[in-house]
Amino acid sequence: MAALPYLFAFTSIVLASIFLRLLYILPALNPTKPSPRAKGQPTRLLIVLGSGGHTAEMLSLLHSLDPNLYTHRSYIVSSGDHFSALKAIAFENALATKHKESKRGKGLLSTYDISVVPRAREIYQPLLTTPWSSLRCLFACFVILRTPATQQTSIVTNAQRDDTRNGIAMGKYSYPDLILANGPATAVLIILASLILRFFGMSGTKGKMRTVYVESWARVSTLSLSGKILRAGGMVNRMLVQWDMLARIGQGEFRGALVR
Repeated sequence: MAALPYLFAFTSIVLASIFLRLLYILPALNPTKPSPRAKGQPTRLLIVLGSGGHTAEMLSLLHSLDPNLYTHRSYIVSSGDHFSALKAIAFENALATKHKESKRGKGLLSTYDISVVPRAREIYQPLLTTPWSSLRCLFACFVILRTPATQQTSIVTNAQRDDTRNGIAMGKYSYPDLILANGPATAVLIILASLILRFFGMSGTKGKMRTVYVESWARVSTLSLSGKILRAGGMVNRMLVQWDMLARIGQGEFRGALVR
């Protein structure tokens, strides 16, 4: 019984430390501005692709992407989603052609990779087994975030230009600078993995893995389940909605319809 006060004090200190750490790392509770970057500086953008409509919307969001600003793109697709992988490859090929024909592509090293994670939940999968499949997906997300882009298992890696003058090398891409997501369950897990890595103060995570979540255009009056989880947890730096109705009830920022 004499040890109970010490146990209570120790537990209180641990819980207070965890709470303060969460206050520090959760974007909604501790908003910070991104560090300024020079144009052409190696920058890794991680893009979470869902399937079908989610992938179409995401690639539409990226239609005006400038590879001079985001010099390496990492695409995340779920296992069995060959459609999204092929769409990402087609998008990158079109991006390469577009900037190769313009002056903006001169002297640019722009690369990409596509990584596959297990599905967080299969269609019609029993809820009883969902925690296990979600944990498998979460573990795969840890591996992707912690592995430099050159070492990731990729479907394809495309080097569009080589510019040693700028000193841009694939080996410099470690943790993603920005994570962009728009709805699939995988997005919640990749963002959760990034927060866990930051919570434990993993080397190289400072100033990395900022997150932007764009709610689906199909969501007019309520957020999706992924959006609700991320918003309730304060897990993203910015949450954008594509209907003014959602912004008026405080569900996110409205910047107009972002898909074409």
